[in-house]
Amino acid sequence: METKGYENYPKWIVLLSNLVSLAIIGLGFYILMRLSIIVSFVYLLFVLVQEYRLIRKHCVNCYYWGKTCGFGQGRISALFFKKGDTSKFCERNMTWKDMIPDLLISLIPILAGIVLLIVQFDIYLLATIVLLAFLTTSGNGFIRGKLTCKYCKQRELGCPAEKLFNKK
Repeated sequence: METKGYENYPKWIVLLSNLVSLAIIGLGFYILMRLSIIVSFVYLLFVLVQEYRLIRKHCVNCYYWGKTCGFGQGRISALFFKKGDTSKFCERNMTWKDMIPDLLISLIPILAGIVLLIVQFDIYLLATIVLLAFLTTSGNGFIRGKLTCKYCKQRELGCPAEKLFNKK
């Protein structure tokens, strides 16, 4: 059974998907603040660089450039960058190695939080780490599996992430 894709995603999906992403970043920032303010701001800079890389290198070639994708980044990309070539979107094969920068957005704070827990146990820190791990796995899984990727027209045209995650 074929799922109909969105030409422009509903605003509630964009809002929910971004709230999950912002919650992950906020929790990571909070955990790293316990190390130092400098570390937490370096973390935010790292996140911003990853977002810039995405909208500059990938979103410009996506079907949703200038449109409302599940995360709203197609519209953001169109504000700052010229439209690329949609045929280049699938030019590169994605591997797990390519996912490392994205995984580090959650992994760095989780590992730092575990170290902090070992040094001095704190129930609030533990709860923050558990919530971060939940949002990173189940939260992102729900957003991508049920709300965004499932209805993505670029996925229908070809998507390196689709090929990586849904090997048959």
